[in-house]
Amino acid sequence: MNFNDWHEQQAITQFLHHEARLLDEHRWDEWQRLFTPEGLYWVPLVHGQADHINHASLFCEDALLRSMRARRLEQARAYSQQPPTRTVHVVGNIGLESRDGERCVVRSTFLLLEWRKTEQRTFGGSVLHTLQREGDEFRIRMKRVELVNCDAPHEALQVFM
Repeated sequence: MNFNDWHEQQAITQFLHHEARLLDEHRWDEWQRLFTPEGLYWVPLVHGQADHINHASLFCEDALLRSMRARRLEQARAYSQQPPTRTVHVVGNIGLESRDGERCVVRSTFLLLEWRKTEQRTFGGSVLHTLQREGDEFRIRMKRVELVNCDAPHEALQVFM
């Protein structure tokens, strides 16, 4: 690994940790701005799901749908969010999968602890971020969250992973 690769790895790691912090702090607008205008947030329904168009997904959200869900999470009338869900995202095993010019694909693992009212839930899996470099910044073209138990029955999934 040369210096440029190491420097890029550090920048990517900081970016993913920053994203996790925004989610944990419910800073939805700032999180939304991490995405490119056509950016997609996708949580497949089954392991190895090839695409989000020909198959059902747990989530498949463009900017409009992400914004609608974020606004709902902030609503005082959203009974399921009273009190608001608390989360802790732990991100690790961050590695660069591929690079093509200003675009790169990064794989990481995550653990999400969710606390809502009196119940704690744990989610885990891997995440594929397709990142676009814009100057000194990264932006998310796609965030694919591959839950270990994606095909299991779940109570309502409300927060972003």
